[in-house]
Amino acid sequence: MKVKVISILEDNYMYLVIEEQSKQAIAVDPAVPHRLLEIVKREDLSLVAVLTTHHHWDHARGNEALVKEVPGLRVYGGDDRIGALTDKITNAQELKFNSINVRCLFTPCHTSGHMCYFVWEDECTDAPAVFTGDTLFIGGCGRFLEGTAEQMYHNLTQVLGSLPQDTKVFCGHEYTIKNLKFAMLVEPENEKVKEMLSWARARDDDDKPTVPSTLMEEFEYNPFLRLSEEGVQKFTGKTDPVEVLRVLRKEKDKFKKPKERLPPHAMLAFEWGLLRP
Repeated sequence: MKVKVISILEDNYMYLVIEEQSKQAIAVDPAVPHRLLEIVKREDLSLVAVLTTHHHWDHARGNEALVKEVPGLRVYGGDDRIGALTDKITNAQELKFNSINVRCLFTPCHTSGHMCYFVWEDECTDAPAVFTGDTLFIGGCGRFLEGTAEQMYHNLTQVLGSLPQDTKVFCGHEYTIKNLKFAMLVEPENEKVKEMLSWARARDDDDKPTVPSTLMEEFEYNPFLRLSEEGVQKFTGKTDPVEVLRVLRKEKDKFKKPKERLPPHAMLAFEWGLLRP
């Protein structure tokens, strides 16, 4: 199983999961369809399915064009708001594409219908992968746009956190440097955060992606997965893990410098898909 990382828009990722023997491919959040189809054609692949993590335009806007271009293409997702949806999936549902297996993981909070996808290949020694959309990022987690801290806590600790520790994490955005700057604020003595931030800056200088990480690594430097650590609790002034998470997310929302914020009317246009990066 090969995962092709494709940088799109301002900071998004879309992915191709490729079964190398049959050359069948599954797309994850293909928001720039013409780019995806160029790669599929160039590498002589057969696109059989789309896995959509959530309905936001920067993850789902390519679906309609793809189903027009690829006869019989199936589009999977957990939210009726997803464009061109052919198969609405449920938590723990498993899909199979030849030797590629997909377990659908319901992770509501960023959106009420958000799904992550745990993927592995039969009789393959490679580590499995999880496509986390806007739920788990390298060094961070998604905003609670349509959910609660309780939901995100469940998503991070019970749903994603319980996956095999060697699972490769492929997230929806390149937010790593910003996330790790916040992690440094939370745990200034965490050497792993310092090391990871230095590495991420070097990757950025070379215009290379920081995905994937692994779950094991995330538990070492991602404050949103370190809710019981003394330094994280000290930063938030809370000890209950859900409350620690709630405060962390509020502080992260404020962490972005004001000059980096879009004006309110532009933010609305962005959310509605009227503004393109």
